[in-house]
Amino acid sequence: MPRQSRNAYCNFASYYISIMEKRKLGNTGIYIAPLALGTNVFGWTIDQSRSFEILDAFVDGGFNMIDTADSYLRWAAGNNGGESETIIGNWLKKTSRRSQVIIATKVGADMGDDRKGTSKAYIVKAVEDSLRRLQTDHIDLYQNHFDDGVTPVEETMEAFFQLIKDGKVIACGASNITPERLAQSLDASRQNNWPTYETLQPHYNLYDRETYERTYEHICLENNLGVICYFPLASGFLTGKYRSEKDLAKSVRGGGMHKFMNERGFHILKELNDVAKQHNTTPASIALAWLMARPSITAPIASATSVTQLKELMNAATIKLTEEQIAKLCL
Repeated sequence: MPRQSRNAYCNFASYYISIMEKRKLGNTGIYIAPLALGTNVFGWTIDQSRSFEILDAFVDGGFNMIDTADSYLRWAAGNNGGESETIIGNWLKKTSRRSQVIIATKVGADMGDDRKGTSKAYIVKAVEDSLRRLQTDHIDLYQNHFDDGVTPVEETMEAFFQLIKDGKVIACGASNITPERLAQSLDASRQNNWPTYETLQPHYNLYDRETYERTYEHICLENNLGVICYFPLASGFLTGKYRSEKDLAKSVRGGGMHKFMNERGFHILKELNDVAKQHNTTPASIALAWLMARPSITAPIASATSVTQLKELMNAATIKLTEEQIAKLCL
């Protein structure tokens, strides 16, 4: 890297580190920056080399939570699952930066060959595969990716208790789980004096608000759960790059934009643009800053396919929205 570019990069990294406060993740005692890095593009739309560049830039900027899953990126042609974890593990081995990051991964999604679910037998086996791919001796946050709705919650929570007792996992969390099963899981842990879910990873953004706010948010606040939400940019719609049918071919996610292309969706984009101009930034940064400003949210999870794009996302941590701007965005 040329000296001038290297100096500019160092200044960029130092800026974020100097102004950013870390947030406590539920009751875990773990502190994370207000943006988590999603890695569901590693081994899919970007290769290992580009993934390493993004991981380096993310950590150099003072950010520390890396979110993945054992099933990433099974959906991509030629993949079997575990590709994202493998890339992260290779980066950890190459850079020796394990102590600088919080690794969050997940279990329970369909990995093929009947490898799925939240039974104790499956979880205690699956964690070994994730540890091997990640090339680490522990996972900071191990999450129930897709609750199967069949396994007794007591069995699932006992599995997490066993992993925490064995030192293979520091804390556990849930993602795609019904509010009823989430509440039952919390109760089961308390009744048996087991470690409980400390986090929830829900689908939540400026467009998709009702489910989280109506059925999950009160549970999270009442139990002090750390909330790390996925799809914070509505699969890219809130970046503003999808505004007509011809824009749908801009990325592999373009085909899923139709549901946002309505009066409400375009009105949200207009308000994002207006607030972004006031802060001399982008709609994506404002959409993330709105999430960061919500009291129940610890950090949104966002992915990037280039360092330039990552800087745009990281910039959200420097933005302080006014009450008027927040209200303007709350449609």
